[in-house]
Amino acid sequence: MKVSTFAAIAVLAVLAAGCGSRERSTEVEAGQSDMAVSAEPGGVASAIAYQPGGGASGTLPGITVTGMGSSRAVPDVADWSFGVQAEEETASAALEAAAEATREILDALRDAGLAQEDLRTESVSLWPRTTNDGRAVIGYTASSSVHATVRDLAKAGSVVDAAVGTGANQVYGPSLRVSDSRGQYREAADAALDDARAKAEALAAKAGLTLGAPIAIVESGGGVPGPLYDRAMAGAEAAGVPIEPGTNEISAALTVTFAVS
Repeated sequence: MKVSTFAAIAVLAVLAAGCGSRERSTEVEAGQSDMAVSAEPGGVASAIAYQPGGGASGTLPGITVTGMGSSRAVPDVADWSFGVQAEEETASAALEAAAEATREILDALRDAGLAQEDLRTESVSLWPRTTNDGRAVIGYTASSSVHATVRDLAKAGSVVDAAVGTGANQVYGPSLRVSDSRGQYREAADAALDDARAKAEALAAKAGLTLGAPIAIVESGGGVPGPLYDRAMAGAEAAGVPIEPGTNEISAALTVTFAVS
């Protein structure tokens, strides 16, 4: 009799559990149109509400696009490098000869109208000269160069003349750039945002949506391309060197998410 009683109690418990399971299942099925159910460890069901349109609760639906923009400007600054090489029997003599020639170049550049803050030492080098078999040192070569920033392009030719006339035998440049590169980039970024909005408006119209304000903006990249040209020159005379600045282009890219409704 005791065994039969325990068996009956067990059967009743199983039936009760089955009824409860069917009730929870019915409740979940009734809410499937706007609820997503996930099972957690322990068998406890959790639900995440979804907004119409498929976005999870707490997130905003939107359209994400990448806009490109650019800005062109005429360079107004030229960077030059003027250098000298000197060969002597000893290292100290070679360095002193290069240093003296560099001092003369700097004086000439100042006389040509360049400000002190637009002149700086760029490099100083020293290396031995050897015999063809490399076994013996027969002398030393020293080089020194200065970087010069010319802010008035109309004076660029006379600046080169002054450096070469004083003894510069290594001339590199010009590297042309726009002095207000930040302002030029802001113009490019404005154009990139306009481009992104135009793309998003087209997509929203196609999908039958109304475009709202930007809800996220990420700067994706952009920058200034290399110099328009970088030419090496050497010679005793550089009179009449033409400097044509042309135009410089800077680009910007923005990834923008717009709200929609």
